[in-house]
Amino acid sequence: MTATSRIRVLIVDDSAVMRSLLRSVILSDPGLEVAGTAADGATALESIRLDSPNLVLLDVEMPVMDGLATLREMRARRHTMPVIMCSALTQHGATVTIEALASGASDYVAKPTGQSGREAAARALAQELLPKIHALTAHLQPRPAAPAAPRTLLPMPAAPQPLAPRVPAKPLVLAVGVSTGGPAALDVLLPQLPQSFPVPVLIVQHMPEMFTRLLAERLSRRCSLGVCEAEEGMPATAGSIYIARGNWHMEALAAARPGAPATIHLTQDPPENHCRPAVDTLFRSAARVYGSGVLAVVLTGMGYDGLAGSRVILEHGGSVMAQDQATSTVWGMPGAVAQAGLAYKVLPLTAIAPEIMRVAGHAAAAPAEVRNLPRMVV
Repeated sequence: MTATSRIRVLIVDDSAVMRSLLRSVILSDPGLEVAGTAADGATALESIRLDSPNLVLLDVEMPVMDGLATLREMRARRHTMPVIMCSALTQHGATVTIEALASGASDYVAKPTGQSGREAAARALAQELLPKIHALTAHLQPRPAAPAAPRTLLPMPAAPQPLAPRVPAKPLVLAVGVSTGGPAALDVLLPQLPQSFPVPVLIVQHMPEMFTRLLAERLSRRCSLGVCEAEEGMPATAGSIYIARGNWHMEALAAARPGAPATIHLTQDPPENHCRPAVDTLFRSAARVYGSGVLAVVLTGMGYDGLAGSRVILEHGGSVMAQDQATSTVWGMPGAVAQAGLAYKVLPLTAIAPEIMRVAGHAAAAPAEVRNLPRMVV
């Protein structure tokens, strides 16, 4: 990759130590360069105007203009480049990060804590940050390109025998899997579901433990349906939204007696697809419990989590929808499902809730629809 084709990253953080650490991580990747640094939001806005970065790393807590205010001003000025928030794992930092993710930030990384020294902190940060930068700027990178490790989280799974996507019957459960760009996507999708929505909604969003609780609290203020972070043994009742707890897989368990709702089970089994909670875990359990009554939706996200689970859903007679590439922050997860031919529809984000309501209101009569899709790039 030539110097002119490198991804230009602006680093914004009030800590000189953190700016230096981020700089060393960026410069460790031959596909990236530092477009500039700034110690506060006001300076960052001027740097964006002068330096035209491809991506911004934005600290949450800063003087003069904090990260959230800076992000909102960036979007007001129509700066559309991806923004990764850099957050301390504190209550305040997590709260602001959730708000930023719902307000147009693309993703976040946790500031390293507990490492034995600078080198260990840089390694930990690089492992989390570099794949996200490359995923969010994939459209700017030349093809083909030799991947700079770690470029993707997972190798592409081998494709089993194809399964035909099914037009859904009236669902018994809505299962949603989402990752990068998820809070903003959920902020669009879930408020469109009415208070009378007739089935439970089970969601896996890849996030740490504190973040999932705050995400649920924020969505509960935005939605007609009740939203909560899932707890062990909760009944999965119609008209309620359950978000998997960070660092815990969420499964549906069959009811103990006829007529009772399924219940939620949380486990700390090993991560799947490097994720806990994992979408595949939820999708498999939903297929076992609800059979052909599963309507699954795979939204924006890195990697391939949800692909194997979508196959299981189809094997049990259920149906899967996927978000389209144009409206996804990263078309990894939904792209994998769409290109495997498992989605009966591939839709823009704003069209997904109306389709869910159409299916939930009556059995679908329209023919299956799968777009002709370009080869996926993640």
